Amino acid sequence: MSQATDAATLEKILAGAAAAARPAAAATPAERARWLVTAADALDAAADDLVPLAHAETHLPATPRLAGELKRTTFQLRLFAEVLTDGEYLGATVDHADADWPMGPRPDIRRVKTAIGPVLVFAASNFPFAFSVAGGDTASALAAGCPVILKAHPGHPELSALTGRIVREALIGAGAPDGIFDVIFGQEEGVTALKDPRIAASSFTGSIPGGRALFDIANARPRPIPFYGELGSVNPVVVTEAAIAARGEAVAKGYAGSFTLGAGQFCTKPGLLFLPEDHNLTDTLRAALDGAAAQPMLNDRIAAGYADKLAQLREVPGVEVVSSSASSSPAFTPTLLATTGKQFLEGGDAVHEECFGPASLIVTYADQGELLRLLDVIEPGLTATIHGEESDVDWIRPVLPALSRIAGRLLWNDWPTGVTVSWAQQHGGPYPATTAPTTTSVGTAAIERFLRPLAWQGFPDALLPEPLQEANPWQLPRRTDGSR
Repeated sequence: MSQATDAATLEKILAGAAAAARPAAAATPAERARWLVTAADALDAAADDLVPLAHAETHLPATPRLAGELKRTTFQLRLFAEVLTDGEYLGATVDHADADWPMGPRPDIRRVKTAIGPVLVFAASNFPFAFSVAGGDTASALAAGCPVILKAHPGHPELSALTGRIVREALIGAGAPDGIFDVIFGQEEGVTALKDPRIAASSFTGSIPGGRALFDIANARPRPIPFYGELGSVNPVVVTEAAIAARGEAVAKGYAGSFTLGAGQFCTKPGLLFLPEDHNLTDTLRAALDGAAAQPMLNDRIAAGYADKLAQLREVPGVEVVSSSASSSPAFTPTLLATTGKQFLEGGDAVHEECFGPASLIVTYADQGELLRLLDVIEPGLTATIHGEESDVDWIRPVLPALSRIAGRLLWNDWPTGVTVSWAQQHGGPYPATTAPTTTSVGTAAIERFLRPLAWQGFPDALLPEPLQEANPWQLPRRTDGSR
């Protein structure tokens, strides 16, 4: 197991990242795109070493889960290379001097986004590739032109060390500056790095207590920095009477498959299922879960936390067990619980908060009014889902504002445990889903977290950065004098 990074090495890594910040930001989009593609190629080439190591450390199945996750990771790196080639991410805007501007004579002013500086990324446990060393935060920060220091998750240290070595060698081999990327180990070492004035931004994926503690540290610095934390989410699913009548069995099976996927260790796991009081899905849900095999949790700490939270849920007055079978840590079979809307409102945090693992809670609602009251007490999260029919449109429309208030992504007749990496993706939401609800950690817009706008007023063309020069040498999409 990798040891905590010693003080001398940590200082060398921090100094290296600071030294790399200027050349990394100055590199052309084409150069940075080459860095990312080279890293993706190197990771693909090392799949036969990486996937078995990930399986050994996380208990996740090698195929298709981990092999597929590695492919997602390298796709993500290549997609950010496309973002760089596209160029729109820079938001280049040119306003020429205008003596007749209605506000009074306007100077020549030009705006573009630039790299924010060295970024500290805290890796996640549940996705050892896609949200870890070479995951989305690393890819988007590197694409923005920021050196990255990756604080490895203790749940897969050897995988982190190997992935980090592959990525670092690939980046430097492709021409990136020496301090562009490195991996550190140890909880206190991560905190030390977060407090270091050379770190300009940080990101995190994990629990609410851990993320909030780091968020507070980032904001308590003499010069606070942006902290992009993805924390917790209950991801409610609302099912209408019409949907049950039309395809109740399919809804039940889809729900069972979604909340048990990966032993319920997805941040988008549907934790709450809102059903009409007179639903007839109980037997179908039991059948969908009958015989489900016990799945091991990622590590003993997560297994213990799940067992404790599940025990609390089962003790809440009015919460009944719909489906469960004997299992013991660190492997668990699914548990499905149920309660009424009234009891949910009275149950407090125990029923309102995320239970990270293969458990979910059915909550019945009497009518639309009660459903809206139930949604009003849910903590905001990453997703909210509706299963309905076209005939439900008038009934559903008043529910949408309540769901929009508590989620960053709304789904219609789908399941939230599938977060594709694309241009339109939004993976975020109001606190405690994230600490920065205006951003996303998945998709091409994730690059915006690690850029800051900079306006240049009255400069001669020769001193302007290339994206703002009159000839537009990089041929970027730009807004000029208000028009594209």
